[in-house]
Amino acid sequence: MFKHILIAHDLRDTADLALRRAAQLAQQHNAKLTMLHVLDPNQSEQDQEKARQALDRSLSQYAPLGSELRVRSGVKPSEVVLQQLNELGCDLLVLGAHHQRHDFFSGTSLDRIARRCPVALLLVARGDSQPYQRALSAIDFSLCACSALAQAYQALPATAELHAVHVFEPGKGSPKQIEEQLQTQRGLIDQLMKDEAQKLPAEGPTLSHSVQQGGILRCLQENIRSREVDVLVLGSHGRSALSQALLGSLAQHFLHRAPCDVFVVR
Repeated sequence: MFKHILIAHDLRDTADLALRRAAQLAQQHNAKLTMLHVLDPNQSEQDQEKARQALDRSLSQYAPLGSELRVRSGVKPSEVVLQQLNELGCDLLVLGAHHQRHDFFSGTSLDRIARRCPVALLLVARGDSQPYQRALSAIDFSLCACSALAQAYQALPATAELHAVHVFEPGKGSPKQIEEQLQTQRGLIDQLMKDEAQKLPAEGPTLSHSVQQGGILRCLQENIRSREVDVLVLGSHGRSALSQALLGSLAQHFLHRAPCDVFVVR
């Protein structure tokens, strides 16, 4: 599926974890891998040379043969990353998650990249570099959510399991009315998943789905824990106002508080 993967490396240990995942995906999809580092123009030449040497070591240790290292300079690393994505024609951007504030992946920079990234974005929060085996996808009736499901299906190995969960948040009504609403949602999602499955390749991960009642954030967090999910799949926004409010805020939340790897699709 992927043809050219860009990994933005900031020299932290978490960046090497992201590089290992990017390398695994590059080998799985027979894709080209480019590693990008953005130098601070205010750094001394000595510090810049140390950075290049460290990047060379990481590339030699973790990346497949033929991978490319690009070192660029810029005051705003996020702008350089987005520029390189367009210049190289990449179809996946890989970043390492950061649980502490850092200039490269500060909240503002990460939000800017996620909002303007023209391709799928993978945020790596886990150290495991084995092929993904358990994926969870948040599904609703938006084109964006369906596109995210389809891209995840094609990105995962055939041995993986991809579970789509639709979270139903009932409105006011009697218990009987709420149960009727829930049954209606299940029928609609059953049909949606049947239609989407027909568009997917015959060979691929095992696909399943469920409709659950409650708050969407809590339901996703519980599923991540109970299913021991490797990667969470999200659409960055939806077509409808409701979907945009749910999935847009979800993507932002999980990118900043990633309990597992997060795959965000426009």
